[in-house]
Amino acid sequence: MHDNRTSMKHTLLSLCALLFITMTSFAQSGQNRIKTYNLNKGLAIEGYDPVSYFNGKPLKGATALAFTHEGVTYHFANAANLNSFKQNPRGYEPQYGGWCAYAMGNTGEKVEVDPETFKIINGKLFLFYNHLFTNTLKSWNKNEGPLKAKADVNWQKFAGK
Repeated sequence: MHDNRTSMKHTLLSLCALLFITMTSFAQSGQNRIKTYNLNKGLAIEGYDPVSYFNGKPLKGATALAFTHEGVTYHFANAANLNSFKQNPRGYEPQYGGWCAYAMGNTGEKVEVDPETFKIINGKLFLFYNHLFTNTLKSWNKNEGPLKAKADVNWQKFAGK
């Protein structure tokens, strides 16, 4: 009987330690995302609904339909999009923390985006800078493969993965 109690205590202590480590890692992950993502007061994509891009047209989300995933807050245009995001947040979040994909690949810099200038590539959302006479999506399209490969490497420096 004594061995069972001791074994149970060790198991519970191990589970508590594992839970603590997991929670700490999620907290650190959220803090890192807040520091590295393109956010305005914690809000991603200037309030655009990340799911709406996959339906073909970016839509502004509503503050009443907000959801925070690992420290990053998103707004949604409707409850269906919010529910889709909750089921698969990583599938809908913009690549490179919402920074300009072209700049991330070309120079490894974090550059603001026009949330209405985007491209879906292999089921992933990429955003681009587009202001006055500079639309980086056009430059990206001319050299997408090498730029994407470099952007993936460059983003790891910020994301710490």
